[in-house]
Amino acid sequence: MKTDIQTTAEKAALYAEERRLRRLGRAMDVAAELLWRVDLTLEEAQDVVNHAKHTALQLFPDKEETFDLIYGSRFRRILVEKYRLQ
Repeated sequence: MKTDIQTTAEKAALYAEERRLRRLGRAMDVAAELLWRVDLTLEEAQDVVNHAKHTALQLFPDKEETFDLIYGSRFRRILVEKYRLQ
């Protein structure tokens, strides 16, 4: 049987995780919008992607592979389409 302290700690941890996930989603959406809507050089666009990755890894350390799978592919598609990369 769990104590009230354990339950409270678990709820707090879950709430913190949800906040980080929401922050991550917003940050990645902002980065994608910047890439699409702002007239950036390719180098500036790559800086936006690098900053987004840095932000994600601050929120979720040791999740670089997950970032690359989910958001890296999203950003690559944007860069390929916008800058006509091969």
